[in-house]
Parts: sequence; structure tokens; C-alpha cells
Amino acid sequence: MTISTPLQARISAIGSYVPSRILSNADLQTMVDTNDEWIVQRTGIRERRLAADDEFTSHLCIAAVQNMLTRYPASLDQVELIIVATHTPDLPSTPVACQIQAHFGLPETGAYDLNATCAGFAYALHTASALVAAGVHRKILIVGGDALSKITDYTDRSTCILFGDGAGAVVVEREADQPAFLAHHLGSDGSGGKHVYRTGLSTQWLGTPLTGDGKLVQNGREVYKFAVTTVPQGIQKLLEKSGLPQTAIDWFIPHSANLRIIESICEKSGIALEKALYSLEYYGNTSAASIPLALDLGITEGKVKAGDTLLLYGFGGGLTHAGLIVRWG
Repeated sequence: MTISTPLQARISAIGSYVPSRILSNADLQTMVDTNDEWIVQRTGIRERRLAADDEFTSHLCIAAVQNMLTRYPASLDQVELIIVATHTPDLPSTPVACQIQAHFGLPETGAYDLNATCAGFAYALHTASALVAAGVHRKILIVGGDALSKITDYTDRSTCILFGDGAGAVVVEREADQPAFLAHHLGSDGSGGKHVYRTGLSTQWLGTPLTGDGKLVQNGREVYKFAVTTVPQGIQKLLEKSGLPQTAIDWFIPHSANLRIIESICEKSGIALEKALYSLEYYGNTSAASIPLALDLGITEGKVKAGDTLLLYGFGGGLTHAGLIVRWG
């Protein structure tokens, strides 16, 4: 396999946000037949954050960008494009990205949403780095955000214990001297789309009837099998493309779907679990927000430092998956 040429782009700013309302395992115990020990043993999740009734994905994303601005005051200067990774937009036909553009008054800025579900942030990061490296745009704002509580069935104990709400934002800009995007790998298996979905205008997938009445439906066993098979293979391809040994990876940041999935991926890939950063313990599965939330937690806790090499990997509905190796700072 040919070693990839690093893309002349870098991540120059980051911010994040989770709502204030907490849904604990004890709270769920009053709603469905479950308990804290059962949930932690199977998922590693202790709490999740839920948006208020009048709080939607746009509010989460705007708050994440605002958090970024407080830490990196010039981060939005000369942004030319906004990409929002989400599958829970406030409105079906109005991009969340356009609401961000309006809120911050960004001039002459393109805006669109990208839906690759839980792999969305990795897909958006790949898209932005390629556009910047190609010279098409100088600076791009990416936000991964989802309000999964709006589409969760709180009578289904197999799914309601998993999901939370949140958003994370980053800026990607040109960097010729120390290019930071070292490798990427994308893939999909559309035949497995029936294993995690929510119905919309249609109630079938490739001829298979679907249920759920617009709420999120997941076959956890099949998603687990997909993730623990596909992601380790993708990690190996990323290492081959980058020309890096596994020991060069400082931090592994997978989609925070379920701690048992992360443990299995680490075991199959030979990555020490101590090198994995995840956001699920107190935020739950936040879909497109989970990777930037985990990265920002790693930064604020002093784990991720300038020069560290990160391996990001998202996977989810579609079925989709995407991974990148990125040098931080």
C-alpha cells in the first residue's frame, strides 16, 4: 500500500458543549426495567446529558462554537465554509450550518449539513482537510452535534440507556510547514443499514420493512459485530497508509458508542485501553459529537498535548465508518 502524503492542513481551534440536564442510571431505573450495575457492566455509561424541551441541535452547536471563541478569539476570522455533521437537524430542510452562519454573522460563508450519523465528524474532518489542502478554502468550521434525546424511545431499555446530547466544534485551516493530516480511510456497508435507523418519509430500507415510528432503532448485536470487525481492519489500513508504527499513536479516539465495543477494538488492534479517549461515561453516546467531546476532554484534562499523534475513528448508521490520523497542535 502506498504511503499517503500528509495534507497541508491542521486543526487550529476546538470547543465543546453539553446541556446541563443530567439523566443518570438511577433516573432510568424509574423509567424502564434496568439498574446502574446492569447499564455500567454492558455499556460503561453512568450519566448522559439531555437537551431541554426547547433546546435543539442548533443550540448545542452554537454553544460549542461560542465555547471555542472564548478559548480561541480569532478562530472564526476568515472562515469560508461551515460543515455540520448531524442526523438530528432542527428542521428537515434547513441546515443547522445556516443557523450557525446567521447567529455569528459570518460573511460570504458557505454552509451545509453532512449526515454520516455517528461517523459524521470523521467524514466532515476528512472533507474539510481535503478542501483546505487543495486550496479550495483557507479555513473551515466543522461542528459535530446531535440531540439524540429527541429521537430516543424511552420505553426501549436497549436503546434509551445509551444516548445523550452534545456538540463539538473545530476549525481546520491551511498549514504548509507542518501538515497535520497524515492518513485517512473511509468505508461503508449499505446492506447493514437496517441494523440502526429511524424511519422518515420511507419506512423501508432496500426492501426491508422498518419500524420505530421515527424513533431510533438499533440492533445492538449487529452493530457490535460491525464495529469490532471493521474498525480494527481500518486502523491497520490507516497505519499502513501513514507509514507509522502503532507505537507512534499517542491517543486513540473512537466514536463513544459503548465501552465494551471500544475494549474489543483495542484488544483486536493491540492498542492499550489506557490510550483510548472516550466521552461516554458521563455524556453517553452522542453520535457525531462523541469524538470532538472526547478530544476536548483529553485536552482540558491535560492528556492531549501539542505534537501528539491521534487516531480518530467513527462508525455508525448506514453502515458507515471513517478514520484519520492527525497530529495535534
